[in-house]
Amino acid sequence: MGSRRQKGSGLHAPASRQRSAEDFDLIIGFLGFWALVVLAVTVWMEVTGQPALLWAMGLLALVLGLWGMVRLRRQLPARTARRPR
Repeated sequence: MGSRRQKGSGLHAPASRQRSAEDFDLIIGFLGFWALVVLAVTVWMEVTGQPALLWAMGLLALVLGLWGMVRLRRQLPARTARRPR
């Protein structure tokens, strides 16, 4: 009933390196999603003539954060391990 974990067989990358890369990927995905949402809201506000400065500044912050996370993610080693099926 409970899932059994197999001890390291030497075929996978160390869990700490893989988890670190996965955490970066999650954060990048989260920031990317909200950047698209805020982009849509900013465009809508501009098209309808409503003030959009704060939305645009929020979008800038999200894009800069996303850019920084992608740069940090590139410095990590490439993932060699796959998730078990």
